[in-house]
Amino acid sequence: MKLFKIFRKRLLFLIPIFAIIGPGIIAGNADNDAGGITTYSVAGANFGHSLLWVLLLTTFALAITQEIGARMGLVTGKGLASLIREKFGIRWTTFVMACLFIANMGTIAAEFAGIAAALSIFGISKFIAVPAAIILIFLLVTKGTFKKLERLFLVISLFYVCYIVSALLAHPNFGMALKSLIIPSGIHLNGAYILMLMALIGTTITPWGQFFIQDYVVDKKLSKTDLKIERGDVFLGSFFTNFISFFIIVACAATLFTKGVRITDAAQAAQALVPLAGQFASALFAFGFLNASLFGAVIVPITTAYVITEAFGVESGLNFKFREAPQFYGLFLLLLMLGGAIVLLPFLPLITILVVTQAINAVLLIPIFIFLYVLSNDKKLLGEYANGKIVNTVLIITLILIAAASTFYAISLFAPGLFKLF
Repeated sequence: MKLFKIFRKRLLFLIPIFAIIGPGIIAGNADNDAGGITTYSVAGANFGHSLLWVLLLTTFALAITQEIGARMGLVTGKGLASLIREKFGIRWTTFVMACLFIANMGTIAAEFAGIAAALSIFGISKFIAVPAAIILIFLLVTKGTFKKLERLFLVISLFYVCYIVSALLAHPNFGMALKSLIIPSGIHLNGAYILMLMALIGTTITPWGQFFIQDYVVDKKLSKTDLKIERGDVFLGSFFTNFISFFIIVACAATLFTKGVRITDAAQAAQALVPLAGQFASALFAFGFLNASLFGAVIVPITTAYVITEAFGVESGLNFKFREAPQFYGLFLLLLMLGGAIVLLPFLPLITILVVTQAINAVLLIPIFIFLYVLSNDKKLLGEYANGKIVNTVLIITLILIAAASTFYAISLFAPGLFKLF
């Protein structure tokens, strides 16, 4: 009886925690979408362990920036787009929304390209896979409730462990991998390496993810009293997303890079793993890729529709029915159809679009982080919840590093001879 009371007491303590967690974990795992999985796969297969150090830095940067977004949402009860409109006006809001729409269209197309590529491994044509996915996703979002969708997203997040198992089956050198994670090695000052570095940053710390976390805590109707638990949720989600990314890079480095196999997408990685790590490892990798692509194909269009409608003061959110927020759901459907249509066009270089989109995401972070810095230091807006010195330091360092990477990439494109000076 005493044990039962202790168990009951602990269970009652956990109930409010389970009621709050979700946004951080889901936002973190949503970064590991089709673009993310492909970028990590190509990074591991084509560059080995030499880019693992980027993951360590982006884990801290992702945790801090996501915490800022969650904190601002909890305190103000408003999304990032609304705050940008109120603070900077409609012109800057329109500029940011236009940039976000263009970048996210590339990301949404990448999600459907991932769905098509993953199902093609199992012999399903993209002309069947893509339309079926659009219908399934639209019905899932419009017919479901916020709580049901959140539970589904959390369940989907669990399937990312496929990549851990797949990596273990590849028997990698974890000692070397952990060393490369902490001590940068094999750095190359050339366009391909810097583009991949930028893609890793842009696929981990995404512009749309910054809007997503803030909108999510608002839609979930959390308040500043939930900050402590939500902060833990965000940190856990940030760690888990790059924990999975680590295993993806390590799996491809251990099998493909060491054998000299170079790839251009995650589907190729799954197929190439068969003779090197076995059919089961390949199947797990392919299933993980399909899971990530479907997850992203739901999250990114929802976020885009949410942010754009919110920015211009239109009813938006999953708590509304279709008839209550027709612009929100109409834009959501339009994004799904445009993304799917891009994939079905035979002449577009989807892999180029996918990787370059991730790099563009990194560049787009620069203006968004500037807005984020100004807003999160506004004491009139946040009061005692404004940024502290440590948070500001991490945010500024992240901004400088992204700007530096963008500059180096521009130099590699237009003046590659300058690298010989280093």
